[in-house]
Amino acid sequence: MAYGWEGELIRLVPLDKERHLDNATRWMNDPEITQWLLVGDFPLMRIAEEEYFDARAKDQDKDIAFAIETLEGEHIGFSGLHKISFRHGTAQSGTFIGLVDQWGKGYGTDAAKVRLKYFFEVLGLRMVTSGYLEGNDRSQRMLAKAGYVEYGRLPNEFWKRGAYRDHVMMYIDRNMWAESIGVTRNQG
Repeated sequence: MAYGWEGELIRLVPLDKERHLDNATRWMNDPEITQWLLVGDFPLMRIAEEEYFDARAKDQDKDIAFAIETLEGEHIGFSGLHKISFRHGTAQSGTFIGLVDQWGKGYGTDAAKVRLKYFFEVLGLRMVTSGYLEGNDRSQRMLAKAGYVEYGRLPNEFWKRGAYRDHVMMYIDRNMWAESIGVTRNQG
């Protein structure tokens, strides 16, 4: 039986060590997959990834991590909300698809849209930010298709694979999201 938050292409499900840990460890150690992520430059041992999974199970009021699975149940990536502030109604988001042969098929965009629905309708928050390294055109397109807009950039903030790269910052608020799905609202 299917469970989790379902979109048109994917389902966001809780992290499960038996189903998702091996992929997480493999993907975090794959230079092609981590070329645009702020992780992956140091070897990641399985025990460290287990600790990450355990921490997500214990501290869900600040960080919520999901595995991304296709509607057929294939694990293809991860998506999450980080630095959640219920006081301010904000969080940061992130997504990556770990199966290279699944890149460019709309899974990341669908995951971002499902995550936004969860963020706004379930958690009742008001704004989410996300960022990407300049040059990561897939992330830029995914975020834009989900309704995020650029609000700034920090030049040369991060060192990644031989160069300092701009950190491009994007956001979406509750009203922007509602408009993007065709609902008129005025809720902050």
